[in-house]
Amino acid sequence: MPHSTLQIIRDEHAGLAAVLRSLSMMVTRGPGDAPERFFDVLRAMLFYIDEFPERLHHPKESELLFPRLARAMPELMPVIQRLELDHMSGEGKVRELQHLLLAWELIGESRRDAFSDTALVYVAFYLAHMQTEETQLLPAAEKALSAADWAELDAAFERDRDPLSGGLRDPCYDRLFTRIVLKSPAPIGVGDA
Repeated sequence: MPHSTLQIIRDEHAGLAAVLRSLSMMVTRGPGDAPERFFDVLRAMLFYIDEFPERLHHPKESELLFPRLARAMPELMPVIQRLELDHMSGEGKVRELQHLLLAWELIGESRRDAFSDTALVYVAFYLAHMQTEETQLLPAAEKALSAADWAELDAAFERDRDPLSGGLRDPCYDRLFTRIVLKSPAPIGVGDA
């Protein structure tokens, strides 16, 4: 029987991966002749990453999934520990990107490379992190966890889902998602190219 936890994690990863790839594309393109829109969209993307994956998604993995999996399959501890370190440093990495973006926007072109380089490394890091979870932990969890584990995980993961990835729509975030989609240039969003 499929477990909703696994689908929710994959859906949230897919939503986040789309934002990360869009961020990477925008950084590579640069602000062009619309710097206000460019910085506005990047700020919205970084806020989204901080607001959902960092504050909702990672804690559920770290506090609920990882401990159960470590008990069921102690041989996965090195992978779990590495992923947990990623989670612990994630919020700081997003805040650093927010600061570097603001520095580029306010101070100018001399700060562009610092943001761009750090952002591209961050995107690669995060995509690799999610791939490790999906290829090493989720298949192991599917085999090793008990029905009781899955019942608790499914209930927890179904609460507070990311609205960008199938969770309940929260009107207070509509403006954020609209900003990302409508102001991002195609093919990232539906804004002007």
